[in-house]
Amino acid sequence: MLEHVLKTIFDHQDFLVTSHARPDGDAIGSVLATRELLRALGKRVDAVMSDPVPVIYQPLPFADQIRQARTVNGRYQAAIILECDTVQRTGIAGIECPSRVLVNIDHHNSAKPFADVNWIKRDACATAEMVYLLIRAAQVPLTPEMATCLYTAVLTDTGSFCFNGTNEHTFALAEELVRAGADPARIAHNVYFANPESKMRLLGEALHTMQRRGKLMWMHVTQEHMHQTHALDEDCEGLVNYALGIEGIETALFFRELPDHRFRVSLRSKGKTDVACIAEKFGGGGHRCASGCSIAGPLERAVEQVVNLIEECE
Repeated sequence: MLEHVLKTIFDHQDFLVTSHARPDGDAIGSVLATRELLRALGKRVDAVMSDPVPVIYQPLPFADQIRQARTVNGRYQAAIILECDTVQRTGIAGIECPSRVLVNIDHHNSAKPFADVNWIKRDACATAEMVYLLIRAAQVPLTPEMATCLYTAVLTDTGSFCFNGTNEHTFALAEELVRAGADPARIAHNVYFANPESKMRLLGEALHTMQRRGKLMWMHVTQEHMHQTHALDEDCEGLVNYALGIEGIETALFFRELPDHRFRVSLRSKGKTDVACIAEKFGGGGHRCASGCSIAGPLERAVEQVVNLIEECE
């Protein structure tokens, strides 16, 4: 399906590029690299996201060119939607219209062929790997700026090269991106050593709530925790990994209370538990080792449902 994506790009002139709400490193890096690919081909392109670029990804090249909006209209002949299982996951209204071609590029286990053109590659380490292949297929030079965005995406979506599925191809891709101009040390500094104080304070609150049952551990933050620490949505990213990092823990959960008192759940596994299967039961999805979903409260009921399901699957 790579060829169909490439043909769609060559056949159209005006593009919208977007990814999912609450963007992570793969979403931001892939959107920026795709934007640069289209610009290199002489296309008109807008990169639009429903939520702001998280602080740790703002140093990426052209990150300030991503426009935040909850609705789009206008001239776009085609929309490229990266790592979403539905158009609704973008959080942007107005993407679908009869005259606009939708292109879906995704690598998640839960990916669905919802668009006019669907390229799903579940063995890719990140959507960024697919964008890299698209750049090569288009015979566009891989610039240092593209490489920096793609390396950031690969680094973060593989859990710093720790998740299952990381293999020799992942490191070969990383090598190509470094050769093209990505600076691993600088990127790691921006991602891991430039967190806002609010995130660290929120982490402290979350760690106080840790509970364990055998090889499963979970923690949570409430709206009160968010207000007390002045935390933003993006400050919750990655907190679940602190629970997963404990010796003897195979599966970790992080419950974040939303303003409507539902809970957003981040699920992580060291490989034995397929958390994508668990997340899909609640309308979410993702990868075997990293997935997410939303579930109704109260907290005790939400925890009970997810924990019980995980125990049934083990």
